Amino acid sequence: MANIRALEEGRNSFARREWRKAFASLSKADSDSPLGASDLEQLGNAAYLIGKDDEAIATWTRAYNALVEQGKCLHAARLGFWLCLGLMLGGKGAQSSGWLSKTQRLISSKQGECAEHGFMLVVSGLFAMFEGDCTWSCSSFEKATSLAQRFGDAELLAVSILSRGQALIQMQRVDEGVVLLDEAMVAVTSGQVSPIMAGIIYCAVILTCERIYDLQRAHEWTVALDEWCGSQPELVAFRGQCLVHRSELMQFRGDWPKALEEAKRACDLLSGRSEQLAGRALYQKAELHRLSGDLERADEVYREAGAKGFEPQPGVSLLRLAQGDVKAATASIRRVENEAGSQQMSWEGVQRIKVLGPFVEIMLATDDLEPARAAADELANIATAMDTPFLKATAAQMIGAVLLAGDNPEQALVPLREAWTLWQKLEAPYDSARVRVLIGRACERLGDGDTAKTHLNAAASVFERLGAAPELACLQASDQPHRGPAALLSGRERQVLALVASGKSNRQIAADLGISEHTVARHISNIFNKLGVMSRTAASAFAFKNDLV
Repeated sequence: MANIRALEEGRNSFARREWRKAFASLSKADSDSPLGASDLEQLGNAAYLIGKDDEAIATWTRAYNALVEQGKCLHAARLGFWLCLGLMLGGKGAQSSGWLSKTQRLISSKQGECAEHGFMLVVSGLFAMFEGDCTWSCSSFEKATSLAQRFGDAELLAVSILSRGQALIQMQRVDEGVVLLDEAMVAVTSGQVSPIMAGIIYCAVILTCERIYDLQRAHEWTVALDEWCGSQPELVAFRGQCLVHRSELMQFRGDWPKALEEAKRACDLLSGRSEQLAGRALYQKAELHRLSGDLERADEVYREAGAKGFEPQPGVSLLRLAQGDVKAATASIRRVENEAGSQQMSWEGVQRIKVLGPFVEIMLATDDLEPARAAADELANIATAMDTPFLKATAAQMIGAVLLAGDNPEQALVPLREAWTLWQKLEAPYDSARVRVLIGRACERLGDGDTAKTHLNAAASVFERLGAAPELACLQASDQPHRGPAALLSGRERQVLALVASGKSNRQIAADLGISEHTVARHISNIFNKLGVMSRTAASAFAFKNDLV
């Protein structure tokens, strides 16, 4: 009797999407008397949805074996698909491949085609796509879609369309791919697929949108995912990923305290689950600590992310720059940029795109203009090819920053204003403020003090509101009033001039600032030209007179 009562409670709880209650009741019923295949499948589903991945795999395996014994091979094959996919998403590729082979053999003797063959085509295609063979995988997904349409299988149709969209995007056929992503999402939002499939499609679509920097689409589906997760309070699977996405979007839109709160919740939910996902949550948490100026805590959390197997770059390089360790920042970002450039997919790789902007920033901090210019140009080419506002804004900002560093303030203003316009449209206050600092510096160089003051004051207000302590401190430190020719000097030129006035040689200045003697000589030549002096003595006298030392 206890078994029947617990079984009914488990089934009813599952129907109400009360996953924890369903798992507890079905587990109790199973301990009293072994469940049948269908109830075992539900128990496995409930386990997966509350984050007990290993128990889900073990329970699905029991259900698979029971179905095979009963001769229900097609039903077993569907469970085989979930075993393949669950293990694949859990980072257990070898086990997933083994289940693929086992399940393919199970249904290979069946005469004629069936929807279950389509599920195996999807798994085979995913393996091929992850290995870079998108042409073969795309063909495999197309065949699966045809089978789904022939047999009227909504779940197969959704996952095959999703997968083909991802493959097309990886082949740089972005416009075609995103249409398929949206079509797959229609099946989810209209309730045509199971909860596990819905969660997988939500997360896959959002991740893919982030990879192509389609932030508007990523935001729209993140809101939908958040509502979907919220309708199932006991859900654990997918909620952690959802919180990471929410945190990243909140950071981008300027709500940093809330973004940090969501990142912390994601870390808690993902602890003990996927190492990669937990690492990503930790990285996001570290980024927010770095941006707000808690550099010591950021360092700790970046290390935790790295320990999970998640590459904590370019965050660590930017952290070293913020800490004033320019040499360490340069060494690490060069290493990361080189590794990203040697990837099989070259600039198509997400990591390469993520690295280029920070690489430009750190190279400019060391006055190494040539690699900074090359990276900015590469980013501009990528932005043109991918045609997304985020990348266009980033590329324009980097191009402008390089031009400004090369003493071309008038030319720099064109891409900088373009970047500012794009950041405003994207509602990105931090990025908008950072580019306004560059616009202000360019206007200073051109002698337009009023416009410079407007931009710099506006940027300072945004940094203060966001809690961007390092940016605000840097702006205030370098925004001391200068008169006459001193206003034409860049921040780095003021540093060099101060060291010249202190009596240091070019070699000593190069060592102090971590730059080459050739770069020091170039700066001194520019300083002489801007100040209208002919010697180090005259330049030093100017520095003392204008309180630059």
